[in-house]
Amino acid sequence: MKNLLGSGNPYIWLTAGMLTICLLMISGLTVLIMVNGFGIFWPRKIVQFTLLDGEVILGEIAKRESVPHQKDAYRTKVKVGNRDVYGMDFRWIDNADIVSQTYPVHALVFERREWGNLYGFLHGLRQNGGVKPLKPESMASLLGESHALYKKIRYIAKKEIGNINYRIEKTRLELKRLALLQPSEKIQKRVAEVKARMEHLEILYREKEDTLAGFYKKAMEKEVVVLLADGREKIVPVFQIIRISMPNEMGVFAKVGFYIAKFWEFIWGEPREANTEGGVFPAIFGTVMMVLIMSIAVVPLGVLTAVYLKEYAGDNFISRLVRISVSNLAGVPSIVFGVFGLGFFIYLFGGGIDKLFFSETLPTPTYGTGGILWASLTLSLLTVPVVVVATEEGLSAVPRAMREGSYALGATKIETLWKVVLPQATPGILTGTILAMARAAGEVAPLMITGVVKLAPSLPIDGYFPYIHLERKFMHLGFHIYDVGFQSPNVEAAIPMVYTTTLVLLFTVLILNLTAIVVRNKLKKWYNRGAL
Repeated sequence: MKNLLGSGNPYIWLTAGMLTICLLMISGLTVLIMVNGFGIFWPRKIVQFTLLDGEVILGEIAKRESVPHQKDAYRTKVKVGNRDVYGMDFRWIDNADIVSQTYPVHALVFERREWGNLYGFLHGLRQNGGVKPLKPESMASLLGESHALYKKIRYIAKKEIGNINYRIEKTRLELKRLALLQPSEKIQKRVAEVKARMEHLEILYREKEDTLAGFYKKAMEKEVVVLLADGREKIVPVFQIIRISMPNEMGVFAKVGFYIAKFWEFIWGEPREANTEGGVFPAIFGTVMMVLIMSIAVVPLGVLTAVYLKEYAGDNFISRLVRISVSNLAGVPSIVFGVFGLGFFIYLFGGGIDKLFFSETLPTPTYGTGGILWASLTLSLLTVPVVVVATEEGLSAVPRAMREGSYALGATKIETLWKVVLPQATPGILTGTILAMARAAGEVAPLMITGVVKLAPSLPIDGYFPYIHLERKFMHLGFHIYDVGFQSPNVEAAIPMVYTTTLVLLFTVLILNLTAIVVRNKLKKWYNRGAL
């Protein structure tokens, strides 16, 4: 036994076993997320159950499991939808109570803008107090008209009325700013001009509101009657329907087309139904923009710190203390950085900026509240130890002979550093930078108090000057997962969205890490060829 332990073989097997366990755990988690994330867009068959008491239930089978503490007893979880009718999305059925289970050919799934999916049979089109027979194939033209009308309403509400609101707000602030100046004839004339412009804008606003109300009235004119499984009729405005599908009649190609359309909507669409449906594009955009701003802030800070510690500070008490402090920063809980960002960036710097440049907006803060800029700077402090350590390692990997050769040719220290050392250390610097980006992409706690929100009314980039609005709040994939998974009013219906959003975030982090490896390896090969 002593000889066996002394040979070191058991330790090799132990480390290999631990590595295998870690890889299996990571692979298992990834597969679980991928299976549950990719599978939610695939159309499932609609099942109709008839129970012993005569009740008929229509929906999708979500899960089957054994009944706890009952031998040979099983139950089925059915997504019945129709939340505005039944008050719930899911229902458990004991398999012993099932008399029959069929798959109706003409059963439809109505995907709505509100209240989730509706399962039933198309009864007809409601017109003039009566019901006109309508086939599912005829719904395509109605939905086309409805979608075109929806685009018009969205354009008027977001673009035209949004533009008027923006101009009204600017005019209001201008009036407030003029009120703070010393009264004079010129100022009074200017105030009169601004008030006249404000009245004109308010007239335009009322006109657009009337136009929008007319479109909404037109949108609610056409209604379809849906026959539910229990025989009740449900009236649904065509305007509220996004798409209609017949999963029980779909072939493979139809299902693939449906899957692609749903996946495309998820990536590029906006969230709806308390973030449990729709897309996550605002969250993806906010995450990427935050990481980019964070990188712009953290790279100079981290690289300059590492260069000073490695090339200029030497090995003394102060430099050792700084290194220990940087290492300890990596172990500080992220929420502590969030509290620091709230007090230092938001209250101190943001409040100061508001007093100097946005006094007319007070007491409503502009920069003195959470925003994407302050969240990015907070995360730059959180990730700076990663960049400092990686940069120092990259600088240490540069051979001393290259420095001495540069000095021998007459180069100064700064020329040697800029033209010889830093280019050779670039692979390590980039690796640390992208690893920092990957870590920042998954952080949530600091963002919750520095600018992230459940639903942002507008993106940080738009067509209004100065086009990039760093003071705005934003959405983030990590917070979106937390909000949907733990704060949603309908948690069961939100679980698929949690898996899919987690999958998007996982692939984002994976791409960043793979990019780091590829860039590092290519730069190493390029510099090695240059050295030869």
